[in-house]
Amino acid sequence: ERFAMKKMRKRTKVILIIAIIIAILGGIAYKLADRYLIEHVEVVVQDNHSVDSQAASDSNSDSDSVSGSVSSQTQTQDQAPTSQAESDDWNYKSDTQSVSIKKVQTGSGDDTITYYVADVVLQDASSLLTAFAKDSFGTNIVQNTSTIAENHDAIFAINGDYYGFRDSGVVIRNGELYRDEPAREGFATLSDGSMMSYDEEQVSSSELLAQGVTNTFSFGPALVKNGEIAGDFSSVKIDTNFGNRSIQNANPRTGIGMIAPNHYVFVVVDGRSSGYSRGMTLDEFAQLFVDLGATEAYNLDGGGSSTMYFMGRVVNDPLGKGDERGVSDIIYLTE
Repeated sequence: ERFAMKKMRKRTKVILIIAIIIAILGGIAYKLADRYLIEHVEVVVQDNHSVDSQAASDSNSDSDSVSGSVSSQTQTQDQAPTSQAESDDWNYKSDTQSVSIKKVQTGSGDDTITYYVADVVLQDASSLLTAFAKDSFGTNIVQNTSTIAENHDAIFAINGDYYGFRDSGVVIRNGELYRDEPAREGFATLSDGSMMSYDEEQVSSSELLAQGVTNTFSFGPALVKNGEIAGDFSSVKIDTNFGNRSIQNANPRTGIGMIAPNHYVFVVVDGRSSGYSRGMTLDEFAQLFVDLGATEAYNLDGGGSSTMYFMGRVVNDPLGKGDERGVSDIIYLTE
């Protein structure tokens, strides 16, 4: 009997230990899911472009309801001439902007690199916009770059900095401050059409807004400053999140650069696809922007996120598989 009780106590102890282990693992699994999988919406963002389009539609409907030739004459006099855009598979040109995309392939065999360069000239920097996945700011909220672009009537778009993967960094988008947790080297676009890199821990968000900053990106590193390669890329880590690793080796890349105010260059490099494209190192990526004439340039989120969208289609071939990875934000152009 004593042996049976001892055996029962031992079994109970084992069951208790197993239950504790399961509870701990369950807690860890929940925390990981909460941090990296479960959507957390902090702010729902109004799509002003859609609002403007709807307002114009409503206005036209109201005008149409007025009978007689006077209504038609008033509409003709009040409406500005519509800009006639010209476009093909690789180019777009209107009175307000031009986009010219080139596919470039260098090397051979395992050393092949395939990348896409978009040369963009704007009449006004207000055409350069950003958008969040599902028009919501928060964590783990993702959509494909093409989906976000289509939802915002984008002519052209690239993936952004995937702000939702981390809880640090300064996030200003379309002139609104959403996050103010300085952590690294950031990049900013300004209302005068210029771009600049800056130290998030040295320049406050209020200073940025006062300078006319419209968007900030928190990834990095800065690739080009004042027309020269920005520095040593031998060991670069963006953050300490789960799964983070040094990013200086050959990888798919997305980058943004300025040749002159309102004259930009966007580059997406495919990679991790033997025989098609190995990707670029940070040194190669920085040198490419210098060769393209960029005076400022910055590295955005890469890997499976790297996507270029133009006129209704994905231009590049993400990871050589044609499958987009959901991202939290995009940079785009629209009329």
